[in-house]
Amino acid sequence: MSWFNYQSPEVIERCQGVAGELQLQRRGNEYEIIYNGVFLMATYNGASEKAAVREALELVITGENKTAKVLMGGLGVGYSLSEALKYKQVAYVSVAEIEPVVVRWNREILTGINDDALSDPRVGLFSGDFKDLLKKEAQAAARAPGRNQYQVVMVDTDNGSAWLSLPENAYLYKQEGLRLIDQCLAPGGVACFWCANEDENFAENLRERFKKVVFRAVSEQTGHYGAYYLACKRSANSA
Repeated sequence: MSWFNYQSPEVIERCQGVAGELQLQRRGNEYEIIYNGVFLMATYNGASEKAAVREALELVITGENKTAKVLMGGLGVGYSLSEALKYKQVAYVSVAEIEPVVVRWNREILTGINDDALSDPRVGLFSGDFKDLLKKEAQAAARAPGRNQYQVVMVDTDNGSAWLSLPENAYLYKQEGLRLIDQCLAPGGVACFWCANEDENFAENLRERFKKVVFRAVSEQTGHYGAYYLACKRSANSA
């Protein structure tokens, strides 16, 4: 039995957010975020999230001087953001977070976890729903495709397509949401979706929209697995 099974969590803060109740709790030296009574994420479960960002970026950064822009949905404890910023080729990361308190926790409590990622000048923070940011970026991409598109889009708003933190996030995993993500991606770009489990229905949705879809499972510190899907953009936009 692992260490965290023996330790009761200490509640650091519980508050009402924009879309529900949030709780930050500490278990030993680790932190957990609970959202509307559902486990959202923990600092001891970051291996798969970091691996997702690394693989996506390494697929699109093919040369020393090639730069990448990254669009992220969901801040969490800042693991995805921090991992992306480790790459000098990453010129800009736009990250959407609907809950202001999560942003505050990242800036005040979790800086040692995420290397104070939000202070990096390459970061742009969108305080709102990721769906709204996707719509905004898709419109910008339509106006200037080469300049306003991203090489990587990372979706980490939920525990996967079948385990949502908010019911309305189902949009992101259906064709309408996938179309927006596709529009935000530059040619050769990669969409990445963190998940707790494999979901064949979602995988089929991805295969309808994207050129190549792969699933990865990564062992976490707890002995359980985290996972992610990678989907490569087709050479021409789908309808």
